[in-house]
Amino acid sequence: MKLAILDDYFDTLRTLPCFEKLDGHDVTVFTDHVQETNALVERLLPFEGVVLFRERTKVSGDLLDRLPNLKLVSQRSGYPHVDVEACTRNGILLCSNMHAGTPSFAAAEHTWALILASARQIPAQMASLQSGNWQMGVGKTLSGRKLGIYGYGRIGKAVANYGKAFGMDVSFWASSASRERAVADGEKVAASREAFFCENDVVTLHVRLHPTTRGLIKEEDLALMKPTSIFVNTSRAGLIKSGALLSALNEGHPGAAAIDVFDNEPLTDPNDPLVNHPHVVATPHIGFVTEDEFDLQFADIFDQVVAFEKGAPINMINPEVWT
Repeated sequence: MKLAILDDYFDTLRTLPCFEKLDGHDVTVFTDHVQETNALVERLLPFEGVVLFRERTKVSGDLLDRLPNLKLVSQRSGYPHVDVEACTRNGILLCSNMHAGTPSFAAAEHTWALILASARQIPAQMASLQSGNWQMGVGKTLSGRKLGIYGYGRIGKAVANYGKAFGMDVSFWASSASRERAVADGEKVAASREAFFCENDVVTLHVRLHPTTRGLIKEEDLALMKPTSIFVNTSRAGLIKSGALLSALNEGHPGAAAIDVFDNEPLTDPNDPLVNHPHVVATPHIGFVTEDEFDLQFADIFDQVVAFEKGAPINMINPEVWT
């Protein structure tokens, strides 16, 4: 199969064990990011299969309508960036392993790194030291404080374990069904949504983005948070109503934020007001960006390519194309 891999910024995949799965295929790896439709059409026109690097490239109907040779899009996890209807219309099979029950330790670890960085003011303390000014402020100890986790899935549960190991009082908020599962598992659930945001010292968001969760967190939720609290988002920016977090920070509730995701990615504006906010610790969507996580994820993605080539596709999102 003539296969394109998009957005492998550092040309990492070919160095990992999973890449051997593509032996015998004609593979081209693109390390730059292209989103403009005409440029993508020109780039992808010769290919029968495309491997996506998470949501880095949006796959629109306009693009798919102009790729007559394309037969397979292979990726992993959710697919809000892919026009599934257009895939089906054009006879393109979308395969995506949803990896139910498989924790993303990379994302959970990065969440915890951001919590620590914000609580202990690590970026600002480092900048102060590098400028010759020694200490710049006083941080917060996590032990004994309250950690609220919005969502009761794989990553949220992993973050909860880290919180407990650090001596934090952990509670959850989520959909009613997820709250019931949390209670059944012996976990603490907040008395109400309002209490969840009011009472916790750290609130971290771990929910999938889909149409029903877009804008899930609103200004009124953030306004309930303590002026000393930290809001953390390593999930998706679209879970927060557009502009709400920046406005809330400017109002002082919450007192700080630690974020890894943005409304528009890649974000390359050096003057972005959220990135440059004095009470924000921000990273460029690197929650999943580790060699170990890449090898895990792309082993699944490449298995889908191999299965398709053998005539027995797996993890089909639009199986009507195949049948």
